[in-house]
Amino acid sequence: MEEFLNEVSQVNWFFIGIAVLFMIISWGIEARITQLFLKKTNPDYSFKNACRIPLIQSLFNAITPFSIGGQPAQIVALGTSGVDYGVAASVSLMKFVVFQIWIVINFVICLLFGFSWVSDHFNKLSYLILLGFIIHFVVVFCLLMVMYWYGLTEKIVTAIFNGLSKFKLGQKLLKYEAPTRAKMDSFYEQSRAMKQQPGLMVKTSLLTILQLVVYYVVPYFVLLALHTENLNVFKVIVFHAFIIMIISLFPIPGGTGGAEYSFSLLFGTFVTVQGKLVLAIFLWRIVTYYLGIVLGLVALMVKPTKTGANG
Repeated sequence: MEEFLNEVSQVNWFFIGIAVLFMIISWGIEARITQLFLKKTNPDYSFKNACRIPLIQSLFNAITPFSIGGQPAQIVALGTSGVDYGVAASVSLMKFVVFQIWIVINFVICLLFGFSWVSDHFNKLSYLILLGFIIHFVVVFCLLMVMYWYGLTEKIVTAIFNGLSKFKLGQKLLKYEAPTRAKMDSFYEQSRAMKQQPGLMVKTSLLTILQLVVYYVVPYFVLLALHTENLNVFKVIVFHAFIIMIISLFPIPGGTGGAEYSFSLLFGTFVTVQGKLVLAIFLWRIVTYYLGIVLGLVALMVKPTKTGANG
């Protein structure tokens, strides 16, 4: 504790301020992406309203297992600010698709250039990273299957449910067949709209890449604030990307436990003093996790301005 308090007294709060600024920029970029997707149906949708959406999404991602509450909260937030709920669901889905595709592509790049850093020293942790990647890759692969090979996907889904019907346990899952087909139909219709707007997809993709890089670089400034030497910014970005993949495997809200454990292992290669490492974990979680909860609560209390609504 004495070592920890000594480290607190030496923190360079200027760099913590930059880390906070980068998180705010990340949310601001997502707000702009929301505006772009609403440009056709709600051209007057204000940036103030758009800024509420990622903050509210961040809040509900943080307090629900596997971050499942973020998207429904986002749809409700859009609906209460004057966006038709059908459009809100469409925007939420398109944002999810673009984000998932680019998080997988970014992660592939991180694997190619940085996986050896982890596998050479943390063999067991590398399995968690690969498992997280496989889950995200399967999600993206299924989305692309629906987008480009809808007929084949329908046949596969039919075969799966027909196979399940032959087993007693599987028969209980048949109730999900109709909702699954409905979601597939909805997503296919949205994907057709996405393919008809290549310019919009390029803009939102570039912004999503920028958002990911801005978010991934946050621990770099946290470590700078603790006077950590010999920092490699690319290595920090890669390690943070790996940590995000590991967090997605933990059902506890915020990936609590998995986040701290993976951070301590990976960034422990930069920070050898235990008191400093503990402080780094605290500051990182405050900036990337608890700040989103606090600002999300504030965003919930801010009344949206209903302008240019179509529904």
